[in-house]
Amino acid sequence: MEQSLTCRTEDKYANPSVFCQSFVPLLNSMSKVTLTILSPASHRLSGKEHSVFTGVAIVHCTSQEDNQLETDIIDFYEETKVKFAELSEDLLWEYIDSGEPMDKAGGYGIQALGGMLVESVHGDFLNVVGFPLNHFCKKLAEMYYRPAKHTIHRVKHDSIPYVESFENLSDVEKDCSTSSKTCEAKKGVHDGVCKTRGSGSSVPCTPRLQNGLEETPPHCSQKLAKIFDLLDGFKASKTLFAASKLKVFDKLKDKGALKAMEIADKINASVHRTERLLDACVALGLLEKTHQVYRNTELANMYLVSDAPFSFHEYINYSNDHLWSHFTHLDSTIVEGRGPHETPHKKTCDGTHGPEVEERCMRVNHCTLKITARDIVTAFDLSKYSSACDLGGGTGALAHELVGTYPEIKVNVFDLPEIIKHSSLFQPENLDFRRLTFTSGNFIEDALPAADLYILSRVIHDLPDEKLNHLLRKVSDACHPGMSGLLIAEIVLDEDKKVPRGLLQALTINEEGKQRSGTEYKKLLENHGFNRIQIKITGNLLDAIFAVKR
Repeated sequence: MEQSLTCRTEDKYANPSVFCQSFVPLLNSMSKVTLTILSPASHRLSGKEHSVFTGVAIVHCTSQEDNQLETDIIDFYEETKVKFAELSEDLLWEYIDSGEPMDKAGGYGIQALGGMLVESVHGDFLNVVGFPLNHFCKKLAEMYYRPAKHTIHRVKHDSIPYVESFENLSDVEKDCSTSSKTCEAKKGVHDGVCKTRGSGSSVPCTPRLQNGLEETPPHCSQKLAKIFDLLDGFKASKTLFAASKLKVFDKLKDKGALKAMEIADKINASVHRTERLLDACVALGLLEKTHQVYRNTELANMYLVSDAPFSFHEYINYSNDHLWSHFTHLDSTIVEGRGPHETPHKKTCDGTHGPEVEERCMRVNHCTLKITARDIVTAFDLSKYSSACDLGGGTGALAHELVGTYPEIKVNVFDLPEIIKHSSLFQPENLDFRRLTFTSGNFIEDALPAADLYILSRVIHDLPDEKLNHLLRKVSDACHPGMSGLLIAEIVLDEDKKVPRGLLQALTINEEGKQRSGTEYKKLLENHGFNRIQIKITGNLLDAIFAVKR
Protein backbone atom coordinates (compact mmCIF):
# COMPACT_ATOMS: atom_id res chain seq x y z
CA MET A 1 0.00 0.00 0.00
CA GLU A 2 1.49 3.37 -1.06
CA GLN A 3 0.98 6.30 1.28
CA SER A 4 1.99 9.96 1.14
CA LEU A 5 3.14 11.99 4.12
CA THR A 6 3.92 15.74 4.08
CA CYS A 7 5.68 17.18 7.11
CA ARG A 8 6.62 20.68 8.16
CA THR A 9 9.66 21.26 10.35
CA GLU A 10 9.51 23.67 13.26
CA ASP A 11 12.39 25.59 14.78
CA LYS A 12 13.18 22.76 17.20
CA TYR A 13 13.78 20.50 14.16
CA ALA A 14 16.16 22.79 12.31
CA ASN A 15 18.11 19.72 11.18
CA PRO A 16 15.93 17.64 8.74
CA SER A 17 17.78 14.38 9.53
CA VAL A 18 16.96 14.75 13.23
CA PHE A 19 13.39 15.54 12.27
CA CYS A 20 13.10 12.38 10.14
CA GLN A 21 14.27 10.15 13.00
CA SER A 22 11.20 11.13 14.98
CA PHE A 23 9.05 9.52 12.28
CA VAL A 24 10.93 6.17 12.13
CA PRO A 25 8.23 4.19 14.02
CA LEU A 26 5.53 5.52 11.69
CA LEU A 27 7.59 4.85 8.58
CA ASN A 28 8.29 1.26 9.63
CA SER A 29 4.57 0.56 9.65
CA MET A 30 4.21 1.62 6.00
CA SER A 31 5.18 -0.57 3.08
CA LYS A 32 5.82 2.33 0.70
CA VAL A 33 5.80 6.00 1.55
CA THR A 34 6.55 9.28 -0.17
CA LEU A 35 7.85 11.75 2.43
CA THR A 36 8.02 15.46 1.61
CA ILE A 37 9.74 17.69 4.16
CA LEU A 38 9.08 21.40 3.93
CA SER A 39 11.48 23.56 5.93
CA PRO A 40 10.85 27.32 5.78
CA ALA A 41 14.51 28.33 5.50
CA SER A 42 13.30 31.83 4.62
CA HIS A 43 12.63 32.48 8.31
CA ARG A 44 16.40 32.82 8.73
CA LEU A 45 16.22 35.83 6.37
CA SER A 46 13.32 37.45 8.20
CA GLY A 47 14.11 41.07 9.01
CA LYS A 48 17.62 40.73 7.58
CA GLU A 49 19.51 41.80 4.48
CA HIS A 50 21.12 39.31 2.10
CA SER A 51 22.98 39.59 -1.20
CA VAL A 52 22.00 38.04 -4.53
CA PHE A 53 24.90 37.43 -6.95
CA THR A 54 24.74 36.61 -10.65
CA GLY A 55 27.85 35.74 -12.64
CA VAL A 56 27.78 36.25 -16.42
CA ALA A 57 30.28 35.19 -19.09
CA ILE A 58 29.96 36.53 -22.64
CA VAL A 59 31.78 34.61 -25.36
CA HIS A 60 32.34 36.88 -28.35
CA CYS A 61 33.09 34.96 -31.55
CA THR A 62 34.68 36.50 -34.64
CA SER A 63 35.37 34.82 -38.00
CA GLN A 64 38.88 35.49 -39.32
CA GLU A 65 40.00 35.62 -42.94
CA ASP A 66 41.49 32.13 -42.69
CA ASN A 67 38.08 30.80 -41.62
CA GLN A 68 39.32 30.41 -38.06
CA LEU A 69 37.02 31.28 -35.20
CA GLU A 70 38.48 33.72 -32.69
CA THR A 71 36.83 33.95 -29.28
CA ASP A 72 37.01 36.63 -26.61
CA ILE A 73 35.55 36.08 -23.14
CA ILE A 74 34.17 38.95 -21.07
CA ASP A 75 32.90 38.09 -17.59
CA PHE A 76 31.36 40.09 -14.77
CA TYR A 77 29.12 39.70 -11.78
CA GLU A 78 26.32 41.76 -10.26
CA GLU A 79 25.39 42.06 -6.58
CA THR A 80 21.99 43.20 -5.33
CA LYS A 81 21.11 43.59 -1.65
CA VAL A 82 17.63 42.51 -0.60
CA LYS A 83 16.12 43.10 2.82
CA PHE A 84 13.21 40.96 3.99
CA ALA A 85 10.48 42.33 6.23
CA GLU A 86 9.80 40.75 9.61
CA LEU A 87 7.90 37.60 8.52
CA SER A 88 5.50 35.50 10.54
CA GLU A 89 5.59 31.69 10.43
CA ASP A 90 2.04 31.61 9.06
CA LEU A 91 2.93 33.91 6.16
CA LEU A 92 5.93 31.76 5.27
CA TRP A 93 3.85 28.59 5.21
CA GLU A 94 1.21 30.26 3.06
CA TYR A 95 3.94 31.18 0.60
CA ILE A 96 5.31 27.62 0.63
CA ASP A 97 1.83 26.20 0.11
CA SER A 98 1.43 28.37 -3.00
CA GLY A 99 4.12 26.23 -4.64
CA GLU A 100 5.95 29.26 -6.05
CA PRO A 101 9.28 28.84 -4.21
CA MET A 102 9.74 25.21 -5.26
CA ASP A 103 11.55 25.97 -8.53
CA LYS A 104 13.31 29.14 -7.44
CA ALA A 105 17.08 29.05 -6.98
CA GLY A 106 16.94 31.41 -4.01
CA GLY A 107 13.72 30.02 -2.57
CA TYR A 108 11.53 32.99 -3.51
CA GLY A 109 10.32 34.79 -6.62
CA ILE A 110 10.64 38.54 -6.11
CA GLN A 111 8.77 39.26 -9.36
CA ALA A 112 5.64 37.44 -8.16
CA LEU A 113 4.19 36.48 -4.77
CA GLY A 114 7.67 36.50 -3.23
CA GLY A 115 7.71 40.27 -3.60
CA MET A 116 5.45 40.54 -0.55
CA LEU A 117 8.32 39.25 1.61
CA VAL A 118 10.69 42.01 0.50
CA GLU A 119 10.99 45.33 2.32
CA SER A 120 13.67 46.98 0.16
CA VAL A 121 16.03 46.34 -2.75
CA HIS A 122 19.41 48.03 -3.15
CA GLY A 123 20.74 47.46 -6.66
CA ASP A 124 19.46 45.91 -9.89
CA PHE A 125 15.97 44.44 -9.39
CA LEU A 126 16.25 42.25 -12.51
CA ASN A 127 19.40 40.70 -11.08
CA VAL A 128 17.25 39.20 -8.31
CA VAL A 129 14.69 38.02 -10.85
CA GLY A 130 17.44 36.13 -12.64
CA PHE A 131 19.56 38.20 -14.99
CA PRO A 132 21.36 41.59 -14.67
CA LEU A 133 20.06 43.00 -17.95
CA ASN A 134 21.29 46.55 -17.31
CA HIS A 135 24.90 45.48 -16.68
CA PHE A 136 24.75 43.07 -19.64
CA CYS A 137 23.63 45.81 -22.06
CA LYS A 138 26.43 48.10 -20.91
CA LYS A 139 28.95 45.34 -21.55
CA LEU A 140 27.57 44.87 -25.07
CA ALA A 141 27.92 48.62 -25.69
CA GLU A 142 31.53 48.47 -24.50
CA MET A 143 32.25 45.54 -26.79
CA TYR A 144 30.82 46.96 -30.00
CA TYR A 145 31.39 50.69 -29.59
CA ARG A 146 33.18 52.76 -26.97
CA PRO A 147 31.62 56.26 -26.91
CA ALA A 148 33.62 59.42 -26.29
CA LYS A 149 33.56 60.48 -22.64
CA HIS A 150 31.81 63.80 -23.32
CA THR A 151 28.84 61.98 -24.90
CA ILE A 152 28.07 59.89 -21.81
CA HIS A 153 25.27 60.96 -19.48
CA ARG A 154 24.60 59.27 -16.15
CA VAL A 155 21.00 58.77 -15.12
CA LYS A 156 20.15 57.58 -11.58
CA HIS A 157 17.03 55.51 -10.94
CA ASP A 158 15.92 54.23 -7.56
CA SER A 159 17.00 50.62 -6.90
CA ILE A 160 18.81 50.48 -10.27
CA PRO A 161 22.52 51.29 -10.80
CA TYR A 162 23.65 54.20 -12.94
CA VAL A 163 22.57 53.85 -16.57
CA GLU A 164 25.00 55.19 -19.13
CA SER A 165 23.21 56.58 -22.17
CA PHE A 166 24.84 58.19 -25.15
CA GLU A 167 23.74 59.97 -28.26
CA ASN A 168 23.19 58.43 -31.67
CA LEU A 169 26.38 56.60 -32.56
CA SER A 170 26.35 57.75 -36.18
CA ASP A 171 26.18 61.36 -34.96
CA VAL A 172 29.16 60.75 -32.69
CA GLU A 173 31.17 59.27 -35.56
CA LYS A 174 30.22 62.23 -37.73
CA ASP A 175 31.30 64.74 -35.07
CA CYS A 176 34.62 62.99 -34.50
CA SER A 177 35.32 62.85 -38.22
CA THR A 178 34.43 66.51 -38.76
CA SER A 179 36.50 67.64 -35.79
CA SER A 180 39.52 65.69 -36.97
CA LYS A 181 39.38 67.10 -40.51
CA THR A 182 38.91 70.63 -39.22
CA CYS A 183 41.92 70.37 -36.95
CA GLU A 184 44.11 68.98 -39.72
CA ALA A 185 42.96 71.65 -42.18
CA LYS A 186 43.55 74.61 -39.91
CA LYS A 187 46.56 73.53 -37.86
CA GLY A 188 50.07 72.29 -38.43
CA VAL A 189 51.38 69.82 -35.87
CA HIS A 190 54.99 69.71 -34.74
CA ASP A 191 56.36 68.02 -31.59
CA GLY A 192 53.02 67.91 -29.83
CA VAL A 193 52.24 71.63 -30.41
CA CYS A 194 49.49 72.87 -32.72
CA LYS A 195 50.48 76.11 -34.46
CA THR A 196 47.48 78.03 -35.80
CA ARG A 197 48.03 79.21 -39.33
CA GLY A 198 47.85 82.96 -39.79
CA SER A 199 49.02 83.68 -36.21
CA GLY A 200 52.18 83.30 -34.19
CA SER A 201 50.42 81.66 -31.23
CA SER A 202 50.74 78.03 -30.32
CA VAL A 203 48.71 75.85 -27.97
CA PRO A 204 49.27 72.33 -26.56
CA CYS A 205 48.09 69.77 -29.09
CA THR A 206 45.78 67.05 -27.81
CA PRO A 207 47.11 63.65 -28.95
CA ARG A 208 44.79 61.32 -30.88
CA LEU A 209 44.26 57.72 -29.90
CA GLN A 210 44.12 54.84 -32.37
CA ASN A 211 40.35 54.82 -32.48
CA GLY A 212 40.24 58.52 -33.43
CA LEU A 213 39.07 59.74 -30.02
CA GLU A 214 40.89 62.53 -28.20
CA GLU A 215 42.61 62.25 -24.85
CA THR A 216 42.86 64.99 -22.19
CA PRO A 217 46.49 66.18 -21.81
CA PRO A 218 48.03 64.98 -18.52
CA HIS A 219 48.84 68.52 -17.32
CA CYS A 220 45.16 69.52 -17.72
CA SER A 221 44.03 66.51 -15.67
CA GLN A 222 46.43 67.40 -12.86
CA LYS A 223 45.20 71.00 -12.71
CA LEU A 224 41.59 69.89 -12.72
CA ALA A 225 42.29 67.37 -9.97
CA LYS A 226 43.50 70.23 -7.74
CA ILE A 227 40.29 72.17 -8.38
CA PHE A 228 38.16 69.07 -7.81
CA ASP A 229 39.91 68.50 -4.46
CA LEU A 230 39.08 72.06 -3.42
CA LEU A 231 35.48 71.71 -4.58
CA ASP A 232 35.05 68.44 -2.68
CA GLY A 233 36.80 69.69 0.45
CA PHE A 234 33.62 70.92 2.07
CA LYS A 235 31.90 67.61 1.31
CA ALA A 236 34.60 65.70 3.16
CA SER A 237 34.30 68.10 6.12
CA LYS A 238 30.53 67.75 6.21
CA THR A 239 30.83 63.95 6.08
CA LEU A 240 33.07 64.05 9.16
CA PHE A 241 30.71 66.53 10.85
CA ALA A 242 27.65 64.33 10.23
CA ALA A 243 29.33 61.14 11.42
CA SER A 244 30.55 62.92 14.55
CA LYS A 245 27.21 64.53 15.33
CA LEU A 246 25.42 61.18 14.93
CA LYS A 247 28.12 59.59 17.13
CA VAL A 248 28.82 56.87 14.58
CA PHE A 249 32.34 56.44 15.94
CA ASP A 250 30.99 56.01 19.48
CA LYS A 251 28.60 53.26 18.37
CA LEU A 252 31.40 51.36 16.65
CA LYS A 253 33.76 51.81 19.62
CA ASP A 254 31.13 50.27 21.92
CA LYS A 255 30.26 47.31 19.68
CA GLY A 256 33.55 46.77 17.84
CA ALA A 257 32.05 46.10 14.40
CA LEU A 258 28.56 46.56 12.96
CA LYS A 259 26.69 46.29 9.67
CA ALA A 260 25.12 49.36 8.10
CA MET A 261 21.64 48.20 9.10
CA GLU A 262 22.70 47.83 12.74
CA ILE A 263 24.30 51.27 12.84
CA ALA A 264 21.24 52.82 11.17
CA ASP A 265 19.07 51.27 13.85
CA LYS A 266 21.25 52.67 16.63
CA ILE A 267 21.25 56.21 15.23
CA ASN A 268 17.60 55.99 14.09
CA ALA A 269 18.41 56.71 10.45
CA SER A 270 17.75 55.45 6.92
CA VAL A 271 19.68 52.25 6.15
CA HIS A 272 20.68 53.28 2.63
CA ARG A 273 21.70 56.79 3.63
CA THR A 274 23.64 55.41 6.59
CA GLU A 275 25.45 52.98 4.30
CA ARG A 276 26.45 55.83 1.99
CA LEU A 277 27.76 57.85 4.95
CA LEU A 278 29.75 54.86 6.20
CA ASP A 279 31.23 54.15 2.77
CA ALA A 280 32.25 57.81 2.48
CA CYS A 281 33.98 57.55 5.88
CA VAL A 282 35.80 54.44 4.64
CA ALA A 283 36.99 56.37 1.57
CA LEU A 284 38.21 59.18 3.85
CA GLY A 285 40.20 56.73 5.99
CA LEU A 286 38.01 57.12 9.09
CA LEU A 287 36.46 53.65 9.03
CA GLU A 288 37.38 50.18 7.76
CA LYS A 289 35.03 47.84 5.92
CA THR A 290 35.29 44.06 5.61
CA HIS A 291 32.49 41.87 4.21
CA GLN A 292 29.81 44.55 4.77
CA VAL A 293 30.95 45.08 8.37
CA TYR A 294 32.28 48.44 9.51
CA ARG A 295 34.74 49.25 12.30
CA ASN A 296 36.69 52.27 13.53
CA THR A 297 40.22 52.90 12.35
CA GLU A 298 42.90 53.52 14.96
CA LEU A 299 42.64 57.21 14.05
CA ALA A 300 38.91 57.26 14.83
CA ASN A 301 39.31 55.48 18.17
CA MET A 302 42.03 57.90 19.23
CA TYR A 303 40.55 61.23 18.10
CA LEU A 304 36.90 60.88 16.99
CA VAL A 305 35.24 58.89 19.78
CA SER A 306 33.68 61.44 22.13
CA ASP A 307 35.21 60.12 25.37
CA ALA A 308 38.69 59.39 23.98
CA PRO A 309 41.52 61.06 25.97
CA PHE A 310 42.47 63.22 22.98
CA SER A 311 39.06 63.49 21.36
CA PHE A 312 38.36 66.10 18.67
CA HIS A 313 34.62 65.48 19.09
CA GLU A 314 33.77 68.84 20.69
CA TYR A 315 35.88 70.83 18.24
CA ILE A 316 34.38 68.97 15.25
CA ASN A 317 30.84 69.73 16.41
CA TYR A 318 31.83 73.35 17.12
CA SER A 319 33.25 73.62 13.60
CA ASN A 320 29.97 72.34 12.19
CA ASP A 321 27.63 74.45 14.32
CA HIS A 322 29.69 77.64 14.65
CA LEU A 323 32.70 78.02 12.36
CA TRP A 324 30.81 76.70 9.34
CA SER A 325 28.55 79.75 9.29
CA HIS A 326 31.59 82.05 9.17
CA PHE A 327 32.68 80.51 5.91
CA THR A 328 29.11 80.26 4.60
CA HIS A 329 28.89 84.07 4.76
CA LEU A 330 32.55 84.74 3.99
CA ASP A 331 31.78 86.80 0.91
CA SER A 332 29.56 89.12 2.98
CA THR A 333 32.16 89.61 5.72
CA ILE A 334 34.78 90.50 3.09
CA VAL A 335 32.54 92.97 1.27
CA GLU A 336 31.23 94.56 4.48
CA GLY A 337 34.66 94.63 6.16
CA ARG A 338 33.32 93.05 9.33
CA GLY A 339 34.78 90.12 11.21
CA PRO A 340 32.60 86.97 11.31
CA HIS A 341 32.15 87.40 15.08
CA GLU A 342 30.48 90.73 14.37
CA THR A 343 27.86 89.31 12.00
CA PRO A 344 24.40 88.32 13.19
CA HIS A 345 24.63 84.82 11.73
CA LYS A 346 25.88 82.97 14.81
CA LYS A 347 26.48 83.33 18.52
CA THR A 348 30.05 84.00 19.58
CA CYS A 349 32.27 82.80 22.40
CA ASP A 350 32.80 86.16 24.05
CA GLY A 351 30.85 85.37 27.19
CA THR A 352 27.87 87.58 26.29
CA HIS A 353 25.45 84.81 25.44
CA GLY A 354 24.96 83.12 28.79
CA PRO A 355 26.60 80.24 30.69
CA GLU A 356 25.55 77.52 28.23
CA VAL A 357 27.40 79.06 25.26
CA GLU A 358 30.33 80.01 27.49
CA GLU A 359 30.65 76.47 28.82
CA ARG A 360 30.54 75.01 25.31
CA CYS A 361 33.33 77.31 24.17
CA MET A 362 35.37 76.23 27.16
CA ARG A 363 34.89 72.58 26.18
CA VAL A 364 36.09 73.37 22.65
CA ASN A 365 39.17 75.23 23.89
CA HIS A 366 39.89 72.47 26.40
CA CYS A 367 39.65 69.88 23.61
CA THR A 368 42.07 71.65 21.28
CA LEU A 369 44.59 72.52 24.01
CA LYS A 370 44.65 68.96 25.36
CA ILE A 371 45.69 67.77 21.92
CA THR A 372 48.44 70.34 21.39
CA ALA A 373 49.59 71.04 25.00
CA ARG A 374 52.29 68.35 25.07
CA ASP A 375 54.01 69.73 21.98
CA ILE A 376 53.89 73.29 23.34
CA VAL A 377 55.35 72.65 26.82
CA THR A 378 58.12 70.39 25.46
CA ALA A 379 59.09 72.61 22.52
CA PHE A 380 61.68 74.28 24.81
CA ASP A 381 63.39 73.33 28.07
CA LEU A 382 61.38 75.10 30.78
CA SER A 383 62.77 73.10 33.72
CA LYS A 384 64.62 76.10 35.24
CA TYR A 385 61.35 77.93 35.97
CA SER A 386 59.72 77.37 39.36
CA SER A 387 56.54 79.40 38.76
CA ALA A 388 54.36 80.20 35.76
CA CYS A 389 51.27 82.29 35.12
CA ASP A 390 48.98 81.22 32.26
CA LEU A 391 47.20 84.43 31.20
CA GLY A 392 43.76 83.56 29.82
CA GLY A 393 44.47 79.90 30.65
CA GLY A 394 40.79 78.93 30.70
CA THR A 395 40.24 75.35 31.85
CA GLY A 396 43.91 74.84 32.70
CA ALA A 397 44.55 72.23 29.98
CA LEU A 398 47.98 73.70 29.18
CA ALA A 399 48.75 74.13 32.88
CA HIS A 400 47.93 70.46 33.54
CA GLU A 401 50.51 69.40 30.96
CA LEU A 402 53.10 71.85 32.30
CA VAL A 403 52.72 70.54 35.86
CA GLY A 404 52.89 66.95 34.65
CA THR A 405 56.04 67.56 32.58
CA TYR A 406 58.06 69.68 35.03
CA PRO A 407 57.85 68.35 38.63
CA GLU A 408 59.21 71.53 40.25
CA ILE A 409 56.96 74.13 38.61
CA LYS A 410 53.83 75.73 40.10
CA VAL A 411 51.25 77.24 37.72
CA ASN A 412 48.65 79.94 38.31
CA VAL A 413 45.80 80.13 35.77
CA PHE A 414 44.64 83.77 35.50
CA ASP A 415 41.35 84.38 33.70
CA LEU A 416 37.99 86.16 33.87
CA PRO A 417 35.70 85.33 36.83
CA GLU A 418 33.04 83.67 34.65
CA ILE A 419 35.72 81.39 33.18
CA ILE A 420 37.26 80.46 36.52
CA LYS A 421 33.77 79.70 37.88
CA HIS A 422 33.30 76.89 35.31
CA SER A 423 36.91 75.66 35.30
CA SER A 424 36.25 73.10 38.05
CA LEU A 425 34.24 71.03 35.52
CA PHE A 426 37.44 70.24 33.63
CA GLN A 427 39.81 69.27 36.43
CA PRO A 428 41.09 65.68 36.77
CA GLU A 429 40.39 63.81 40.01
CA ASN A 430 44.05 63.56 40.98
CA LEU A 431 44.80 67.27 40.54
CA ASP A 432 47.40 68.65 42.96
CA PHE A 433 46.02 72.08 43.93
CA ARG A 434 49.28 72.84 45.73
CA ARG A 435 50.94 73.19 42.32
CA LEU A 436 48.00 74.39 40.20
CA THR A 437 45.80 77.31 41.27
CA PHE A 438 43.12 79.40 39.57
CA THR A 439 42.85 83.18 40.04
CA SER A 440 40.10 85.50 38.78
CA GLY A 441 41.09 88.67 37.00
CA ASN A 442 41.37 90.64 33.78
CA PHE A 443 44.88 90.58 32.30
CA ILE A 444 44.21 93.79 30.34
CA GLU A 445 42.98 95.84 33.30
CA ASP A 446 44.33 94.18 36.48
CA ALA A 447 47.84 93.74 37.83
CA LEU A 448 49.46 90.48 36.76
CA PRO A 449 50.36 87.80 39.35
CA ALA A 450 54.09 87.39 39.90
CA ALA A 451 55.79 84.54 38.03
CA ASP A 452 59.08 83.47 36.42
CA LEU A 453 57.33 82.39 33.19
CA TYR A 454 54.29 83.96 31.55
CA ILE A 455 52.15 82.10 29.04
CA LEU A 456 49.87 83.51 26.33
CA SER A 457 47.98 80.77 24.53
CA ARG A 458 45.67 81.75 21.64
CA VAL A 459 45.47 85.35 22.93
CA ILE A 460 47.71 87.46 20.71
CA HIS A 461 46.10 86.78 17.32
CA ASP A 462 42.69 88.04 18.46
CA LEU A 463 43.75 91.36 20.03
CA PRO A 464 43.80 94.74 18.25
CA ASP A 465 47.22 96.43 18.19
CA GLU A 466 46.44 98.87 21.01
CA LYS A 467 45.38 96.17 23.48
CA LEU A 468 48.16 93.82 22.38
CA ASN A 469 50.89 96.41 22.90
CA HIS A 470 49.38 97.30 26.27
CA LEU A 471 49.40 93.63 27.34
CA LEU A 472 52.96 92.96 26.17
CA ARG A 473 54.19 96.07 28.02
CA LYS A 474 52.55 94.76 31.21
CA VAL A 475 54.14 91.34 30.78
CA SER A 476 57.53 92.86 30.01
CA ASP A 477 57.32 95.10 33.10
CA ALA A 478 56.46 92.10 35.28
CA CYS A 479 59.45 90.07 34.00
CA HIS A 480 62.92 90.05 35.61
CA PRO A 481 65.60 90.98 33.02
CA GLY A 482 67.67 88.03 31.82
CA MET A 483 65.60 85.56 33.87
CA SER A 484 61.87 85.68 33.19
CA GLY A 485 60.49 84.09 30.04
CA LEU A 486 57.43 84.34 27.83
CA LEU A 487 55.86 81.27 26.17
CA ILE A 488 53.38 81.91 23.36
CA ALA A 489 51.13 79.32 21.66
CA GLU A 490 49.78 80.50 18.29
CA ILE A 491 49.69 79.50 14.63
CA VAL A 492 52.90 80.82 13.04
CA LEU A 493 52.59 81.60 9.34
CA ASP A 494 55.39 80.58 6.99
CA GLU A 495 57.42 83.50 5.64
CA ASP A 496 56.13 83.10 2.06
CA LYS A 497 52.55 82.69 3.33
CA LYS A 498 51.88 79.63 1.19
CA VAL A 499 50.83 77.12 3.87
CA PRO A 500 47.00 77.25 3.90
CA ARG A 501 46.02 76.40 7.50
CA GLY A 502 46.99 79.63 9.20
CA LEU A 503 45.77 81.74 6.30
CA LEU A 504 42.39 80.01 6.29
CA GLN A 505 42.17 80.50 10.06
CA ALA A 506 42.85 84.21 9.53
CA LEU A 507 39.63 84.51 7.52
CA THR A 508 37.56 83.86 10.66
CA ILE A 509 39.26 86.14 13.20
CA ASN A 510 38.12 89.64 14.04
CA GLU A 511 38.94 92.52 11.70
CA GLU A 512 41.41 93.95 14.22
CA GLY A 513 43.12 90.62 14.89
CA LYS A 514 46.04 89.19 12.91
CA GLN A 515 47.95 85.99 12.21
CA ARG A 516 51.72 86.54 12.07
CA SER A 517 54.82 84.96 10.59
CA GLY A 518 57.92 84.11 12.63
CA THR A 519 59.65 87.31 11.53
CA GLU A 520 56.64 89.38 12.57
CA TYR A 521 56.54 87.74 16.02
CA LYS A 522 60.27 88.39 16.51
CA LYS A 523 59.87 92.06 15.65
CA LEU A 524 56.81 92.38 17.91
CA LEU A 525 58.58 90.83 20.92
CA GLU A 526 61.84 92.73 20.38
CA ASN A 527 59.87 95.98 20.44
CA HIS A 528 58.74 95.10 23.98
CA GLY A 529 62.15 94.21 25.42
CA PHE A 530 62.44 90.49 24.69
CA ASN A 531 65.34 88.69 22.99
CA ARG A 532 66.72 85.16 22.52
CA ILE A 533 63.52 84.48 20.61
CA GLN A 534 62.98 80.90 19.46
CA ILE A 535 60.18 79.52 17.27
CA LYS A 536 59.13 75.88 17.02
CA ILE A 537 56.72 74.71 14.31
CA THR A 538 55.12 71.76 16.10
CA GLY A 539 53.05 70.29 13.28
CA ASN A 540 50.11 70.33 15.70
CA LEU A 541 47.21 72.78 16.01
CA LEU A 542 49.42 75.46 17.57
CA ASP A 543 53.08 76.38 17.27
CA ALA A 544 55.35 77.57 20.10
CA ILE A 545 57.36 80.80 20.58
CA PHE A 546 59.71 81.42 23.48
CA ALA A 547 61.49 84.64 24.47
CA VAL A 548 63.47 85.98 27.46
CA LYS A 549 63.26 89.50 28.94
CA ARG A 550 66.27 91.47 27.74
